[in-house]
Amino acid sequence: MPRFYFIKWIPILAVACFVLHRGDFAELSLARAEPSQTPNIVMIISDDQTYRDFGFMGNHEIQTPHIDRLAQQSARYVNGYLPTSVCSPSLATLLTGLYPHQSGIHYNHPPPGNTALNKMASRKEYETTRSQAFHLIQNVDTLPRLLAAHGYRCLQTGKFWEGHYRNAGFTEGMTIFEPVPGQSFGGNRKLANGELAAHGNGDWGLKIGRETMQPIYDFVRDCKKKETPWLVWYAPYLPHQPHDSPQKYFDQYRKNPRVSEQEIAYYASCSQFDDTVGDLIRFVERESDAKNTLFLFVIDNGWTPGTRPMKPRENFHHTKASKRSPFDDGLRSPILIRWDGVTKPATHTELVSSIDIVPTLLQAAGQGAAAQKLPGVNLLPSATGTAALPKNRAVYGEIFPGDAKTLGQPEREVAHRWIRKGNLKLITAHNKNAQGKTWNDYTRGDVLFDLENDPGETKNIIHEADAAESLAELRTLLDAWWNPQTSD
Repeated sequence: MPRFYFIKWIPILAVACFVLHRGDFAELSLARAEPSQTPNIVMIISDDQTYRDFGFMGNHEIQTPHIDRLAQQSARYVNGYLPTSVCSPSLATLLTGLYPHQSGIHYNHPPPGNTALNKMASRKEYETTRSQAFHLIQNVDTLPRLLAAHGYRCLQTGKFWEGHYRNAGFTEGMTIFEPVPGQSFGGNRKLANGELAAHGNGDWGLKIGRETMQPIYDFVRDCKKKETPWLVWYAPYLPHQPHDSPQKYFDQYRKNPRVSEQEIAYYASCSQFDDTVGDLIRFVERESDAKNTLFLFVIDNGWTPGTRPMKPRENFHHTKASKRSPFDDGLRSPILIRWDGVTKPATHTELVSSIDIVPTLLQAAGQGAAAQKLPGVNLLPSATGTAALPKNRAVYGEIFPGDAKTLGQPEREVAHRWIRKGNLKLITAHNKNAQGKTWNDYTRGDVLFDLENDPGETKNIIHEADAAESLAELRTLLDAWWNPQTSD
């Protein structure tokens, strides 16, 4: 018989009551005995922010003092990468510890795609169709599912593309795959008959950070009262568009001559997000056990403002080379790990990936056997200062269209694979059309960049003779990681 935990919260101008499910916790048998570790975990996930756009990453104009403070207290991985550069599959990696081609969640919108979903005749048809993809997250050992099996309570807030929060193993949550009347900034879609339906990216959960932080506060207080270890998934719809922050955030940048017109609204949303991070950390420090709390920070994908304006106030479209692309403006993210008394504040320049986050958090929670089944690397030895990361590690990723045509056949849909080792980055092109173009036309064929001398990825050196040996090595490594041509 399931138990139910109720959180009531009051956002600005609205009152909502979320019914948060708490399933019976089961024991998970491990292959070997592991130490008893139950740190609380806060996952802080920025939504659409370029890796450079923090004070601690070298941007002297943007104001992110709270994340900068977190960075000062953290093991800082400044050369972090994401396996892909768009929301849903990147977030799925943070839930599963798998690459998009492994989990099958390589899209924002499952078949038949976003436009066709909008044209559906009823909410029932839409929900039935979209729900056909939810088995992909329901049938995998996600981070919250594994933690819950060891006695954790796990709260989902913010962005979440997998329907109801229970689908991913969260014990409590905000996203319930239902439309949100009157919510203008996201989370809804209007169908052909005018009926409102959940967009698919978070619905009620998108209120976190933009309207309220209360669900997190109530959850943490209740866990403390009941002496239960907990996980908070804080993935607000920030600084994601619409960049519609309160005026005070625009005012921080309006008169700065070094901030361009297209950066003002985006920077304002980044600072708004930063303030919520400060609020969350201060709350945990004040009302919970901060010394037994691991804070993890990462971005879901990059986003750089371009010069083409949009209708919302001072909003601009992103550059082609950022979100969705195989380039670093879409793929890079700093990764921060703060666990007071355990990790050591230091800068790590070795290549890491968000694929490393789930095994790292599982290891921290005493679930090393589960962590070892995943493709990522446990970052705790480097974060604690007990072991160094390898200098010659390669990191990998893949780019897919936002809409999936089929499920279970990533080799038929992948547009690009990429690998970085040292300063060299290879991007390969796949599934070209009759005109020789891949999805979104990011490259014409394979390209190779020397990121030390060409950080903007503008000079393709793939045909240069002195790159031939390194190119062959990168191709071999990339095919060993995943070769779509030999996929079953």
